[in-house]
Amino acid sequence: MTGVHDFEVATADGETVSLGTYAGKVLLIVNVASKCGLTPQYEGLEALYRAEQESGLEVLGFPCNQFLGQEPGSDAEIQEFCSTSYDVTFPVFAKVDVNGAAAAPLYDHLRAAAPGDWGPQLGGFYDSINQVKPPERPDDVKWNFTKFLVGRDGAVIKRYEPPVTPAEIQAELAEYLSA
Repeated sequence: MTGVHDFEVATADGETVSLGTYAGKVLLIVNVASKCGLTPQYEGLEALYRAEQESGLEVLGFPCNQFLGQEPGSDAEIQEFCSTSYDVTFPVFAKVDVNGAAAAPLYDHLRAAAPGDWGPQLGGFYDSINQVKPPERPDDVKWNFTKFLVGRDGAVIKRYEPPVTPAEIQAELAEYLSA
């Protein structure tokens, strides 16, 4: 069975890294964007990373420009934005597609393993996204700042839809970090 640790991804400087280097860590994989209404979640992601890194948490950011062009910059510009605007120290990789034929294989795996819980319970966010860019497939990533929780063994545990903030998942993360 394939797990997250079996994938390779591109870094922002064009190198390739195996996610196997994160074996034994709890991962929070997030598609990020610099010009989104949810961009302030970078602050919460960084706070979570700094608070829980010693307990084994790694936050991995993957910029994506598939949602209304909200991540238009180059990989270098994205790195600069993350550093200067939010003092991000967690890894932010090269820009990827998360849906469609050109989706990064990692995201094909994440979507299949955790299709999400997209529905009216998300309130106004759900209504807005369905009007702007309705999902093509049920397992599609619906918007920027979708978060996938991955266990120390590389198995996908859960998906958090974009409006769920890093602070809202911190208590749940503690369960996996203590295991």
